[in-house]
Amino acid sequence: MLGALATLLVYQLIGEVLVLALALPLPGPVVGMLLLFVSLWAKGAIPEKLRDTANGLLQHLSLLFVPAGVGVMVHFARLSGEWLPLVVAVLASTALAIAAAALTMRLLMRQGASREGEAR
Repeated sequence: MLGALATLLVYQLIGEVLVLALALPLPGPVVGMLLLFVSLWAKGAIPEKLRDTANGLLQHLSLLFVPAGVGVMVHFARLSGEWLPLVVAVLASTALAIAAAALTMRLLMRQGASREGEAR
C-alpha cells in the first residue's frame, strides 16, 4: 500500500512541476491524474496494489471535505457579503455541467447507434 500511495504522490508531484514549469492554467494534481490515467491506459491494466489503495482512499473521500467545510465557516462573513455572485456561479456552473453531460451522452449514443448499424 505504501508503494502505491507513493506512486500516486509522485504523479501529483510531476503534475505540480509541469504546471509550474510550463505555466499551465490547471491544478497540478489534475495534470498528475491525467498523466497517471495515460500511463495506466498505455499499460493496459491497473496494478492490484494501486487499485486497492485507490479504493481505500475513495472509501474515505468524505473526510477530504472537512477542511473545505472548515474553510467555509472561517470565511463565513466574507461569503455572506458576496452570496449573490456565489449563487449565480454555482447555478450557472451546474447548468453547464448538466448540459455538457447531456451533449456528451447524446454524442456517444449516436456513435453507438452508428457502429451498431455498421455491424449489421
